[in-house]
Amino acid sequence: MDLQVIENYIKNVENINLEDIETLRLPQSKSYLKIIGIPYLMENTDIPIMLDFIESIIKSNYIFNNLLFMSKPEVIKTLPKSDMAIVWMNIWNAQSGQNAKSLINRCFNVGSYIATIHSTNMNSGIS
Repeated sequence: MDLQVIENYIKNVENINLEDIETLRLPQSKSYLKIIGIPYLMENTDIPIMLDFIESIIKSNYIFNNLLFMSKPEVIKTLPKSDMAIVWMNIWNAQSGQNAKSLINRCFNVGSYIATIHSTNMNSGIS
């Protein structure tokens, strides 16, 4: 089904406030991903890695293009004595799982570290 045809029809129907209509898209499901291999502390500092820094990496990396997040990613230290972090991401996905499948097992650089994306079950700690 062509979403553009549906969108054009809706825009031409009277008594519809176009500002109340979200962007049209196919039905979606939820997928849960985690990124491992990221240091918990910013490079050469004692400052924990910030969510803003992670979001800037995600926005600047082409593998995350056209990705819709269900909520903000969450950065968590892997273990109390560890120097590594896990980034939990909840994303909207096509019902076929295409968006998540294109990310799973992909690697990318975070400074001098190589981070890897894995599929995971829902993390109850993430809103």
